[in-house]
Amino acid sequence: MAEPAFTLWGRLNSHNVKKVAWFAEELGLNYMRRDIGGQFGFTDEYLAKNPNRLIPMIEDGKVILWESNAILRYMAAEYGGERWFPRDPIDRALADRWMDWQFAYADAQRVPFLNFARTPREQWDHEAIAHGIDACARHLAVLEKYLGKKPWLSGGQFGIGDIPMGVYAYTWFSLPFDKPEFPAVAEWYDRIRQRPGFAAQVMIPLT
Repeated sequence: MAEPAFTLWGRLNSHNVKKVAWFAEELGLNYMRRDIGGQFGFTDEYLAKNPNRLIPMIEDGKVILWESNAILRYMAAEYGGERWFPRDPIDRALADRWMDWQFAYADAQRVPFLNFARTPREQWDHEAIAHGIDACARHLAVLEKYLGKKPWLSGGQFGIGDIPMGVYAYTWFSLPFDKPEFPAVAEWYDRIRQRPGFAAQVMIPLT
């Protein structure tokens, strides 16, 4: 078996770790994942390399890198070639914007996710959940308008611009609450669900 291309530090029930694990599958990379963060805590070894107390982090013998979307960009450039890291800076930027846009969506979805997936029902904050769902819907309306014109957030083909929101879309469609309809988003998500790396690394129970 080939040597791992890198070590991925982080537990797989983290949205940000899922991004990196999924993209590694898309690239066909052999890698080793080490559980850390959340219920696994942080070791002194890890914190010496990444003092943020956040996950994920990768090490590939050339760089130690944290921040999930920075890791995706690095992987695309280092391992993916022009298919994943286009030479044209405009093509890169048009996909790249959706990667950063995802952070605002993540903020909106955080409270519904934490309540439904990690909080006993009797402790749910229903007002905060409703506020979060409304905020998610406003963001998804923006996504709906764009995906009504383009098949992918990366443009004409699937790319790294689709990965961050793809992970969060799984959570949106999996959480048990009534949702407004976004047909273009749903079509895009259905196509993402067919990708083997997504099924293996992202479509796991929400915890």
